[in-house]
Amino acid sequence: MKLMPYFLFIFLLSNSAWAEHQNLDQLLRDVKQTQSIERKINRAREAEFLAEKQTQQQLLNAAEAELTKQERLSTQLKKHLQSNEALLSKLETQLKDNSGELGELFGVARQAAGDLNVDLLSSLVSAQYPNRTEKLDSIANSKALPTIDQLETLWFTLQHEMTETGKVVKFNREIEVSGNREQASVTRIGAFNLIANGKYLNYISDSDTIEKALISLPRQPGSKYLDLATPFSQATAGQMPVAIDPTRGVLLSMLIQTPNTQERIDQGGVIGYIILALGGLGFTYALIRLIILMLTGSKIQKQINNPVASDDNPLGRILGATEQSSAQEIDTLELVLDEAITREVPALEKGLSLIKLLAAVAPLLGLLGTVTGMIATFQAISLFGTGDPKLMANGISQALVTTMLGLSVAMPLLFIHNLLASRSRTLVQLLDEQSAGIMSRRAGK
Repeated sequence: MKLMPYFLFIFLLSNSAWAEHQNLDQLLRDVKQTQSIERKINRAREAEFLAEKQTQQQLLNAAEAELTKQERLSTQLKKHLQSNEALLSKLETQLKDNSGELGELFGVARQAAGDLNVDLLSSLVSAQYPNRTEKLDSIANSKALPTIDQLETLWFTLQHEMTETGKVVKFNREIEVSGNREQASVTRIGAFNLIANGKYLNYISDSDTIEKALISLPRQPGSKYLDLATPFSQATAGQMPVAIDPTRGVLLSMLIQTPNTQERIDQGGVIGYIILALGGLGFTYALIRLIILMLTGSKIQKQINNPVASDDNPLGRILGATEQSSAQEIDTLELVLDEAITREVPALEKGLSLIKLLAAVAPLLGLLGTVTGMIATFQAISLFGTGDPKLMANGISQALVTTMLGLSVAMPLLFIHNLLASRSRTLVQLLDEQSAGIMSRRAGK
């Protein structure tokens, strides 16, 4: 009974060993089978590699044969190139010997074609006759000798440019005015100016098409030039005055950059406007006073011829004062007349001091503007140096313009002040004379 468990234990161990032995045999068989499969695959790969090796060898042989063929061809081409270069050099030498002096002549023709081409690009005649430079380009850029047709083309183009330079013609073109395109009749004055709708045009020579080339100047010259442009463009025959630019646009471009009167005044700044305001006030007030003195003088002249005293003029009021006075003595009457004249004199001399003050202040304000303008100029010099004169132009303009405005206001005011003072003195003298006459008549009575 005691041996049974031990026997069972040995039996179980035997069964476990047997199962493990069976698993190892199966593993061995699986390994052998896998090795057999891999050998078959490797043999197939080796066969494929051998076949590809033979194909690659054939391709290599073909490439080497082609390389050899191309090397032989390259050698032949090099020899042919060398022979052609030698032949070309020989032919060029022969051509140079045969052409002789004609080679220099044709060189001059090519140079003339190039120079004429540059002139035509900026010529106003090209605005009417575009695409004149294409044939000249073929002459100027060609290394071969120009043909007879090309030489005739060069001669004809040069002659055409010379002829058209001396003509005044009209033609229709599309022009650009303030960014808008419109069809207009353009008048060309030789190679100097283009006019359309009473305005000067600018020819942009580097544009791609002729429609882009004719542009109305955004800023036109002065009215004295524009007033001549419209009648000239409308004339059909005869001689008409017109302003032309012999420099072909240089003077016109400088002229349109010249500031007008309003821009000159703007350069004076705030001080310039103050000077103008004071000048306007002074001129207006002086004109009013001059009219008043003229009317007063006219009324005094009427009063001289009228024995009845009137209160609408100084002499009438003086006569009224003497008539109202009961004094019969000459000394008393003289005092009455002096008092009446004294009351009338301030009204006749009214405003003279104000006009004189404005005439004195105007140049002082101009001097102030000069000082402030020079300060601005020196500040620009200290910040940016003297390399660019445009940076100093604003301050210098203010300095000069304010001085000019101050003198322009002061000188007329001085003349007007002198005129008013002389007129008032004349009227006061006239009152004194009439007063003396009244006294002499009263003394005679």
